[in-house]
Amino acid sequence: MSKDSAKIRVKLRGYDAVVVDKSAKSIIEAAISTGARVSGPIPLRKRKKVFAVNRSPHVYKSSMEHFKVETHLRLIDIIDPTPKTIEALQHLQMPAGVGFEIK
Repeated sequence: MSKDSAKIRVKLRGYDAVVVDKSAKSIIEAAISTGARVSGPIPLRKRKKVFAVNRSPHVYKSSMEHFKVETHLRLIDIIDPTPKTIEALQHLQMPAGVGFEIK
């Protein structure tokens, strides 16, 4: 990859790893079909959030329930995109529960 080549960076996030991987695969297929080169998907660290909630509605602070939410991240670099690549990414349908950010 030369220094002056254009690059699009796509970051996918979701709570279900299988759905995020399927979305990454569809983005890669769309980019390759339009003639762009692809690097990825690169799995990034899971972001974990833990919430502690009282089990009792009134007192008994010692009895708490813990909930965990994991966010799965994937990074895809599209190198030397064509105008068809950008149009294909704009019209791509993502499943519910997957967010993506294009830079």
